[in-house]
Amino acid sequence: MLNNFRIISLIEGLSFLVLLFVAMPLKYYWGYPQAVSMVGMTHGLLFVAYVLVASMVGQRQGWSDRFMFMVVLAGMLPFGCFVLERKLKKEARQVAV
Repeated sequence: MLNNFRIISLIEGLSFLVLLFVAMPLKYYWGYPQAVSMVGMTHGLLFVAYVLVASMVGQRQGWSDRFMFMVVLAGMLPFGCFVLERKLKKEARQVAV
C-alpha cells in the first residue's frame, strides 16, 4: 500500500506542477482558459485521492498526527510530493529489510 501511495504522490505532484507551470501560463499569457479547467479538475481529483490514500496508509503505518499534517502539506506545496516520496522510499526500504 505504501508503494501505491508513493506512485499517487508522484502523479499528484506532477499534476500540480503542470497546473502551475503549463496551464496557468496558457491561461494568462496565451488566453487559453480551458487548460486550467482541464488540468485543474484532474489535479483536484488526484489531490482528493492523495489525501484519502494518505489517511489509509497513515492508519496502517501508524503515522503520527504531525507526520500526517506534513503529508497533507506536502501535497499543497510545489515539489512537496517529491520530497515526501523520497522520505517514503527510505521508509519502504526499511520496512522491506
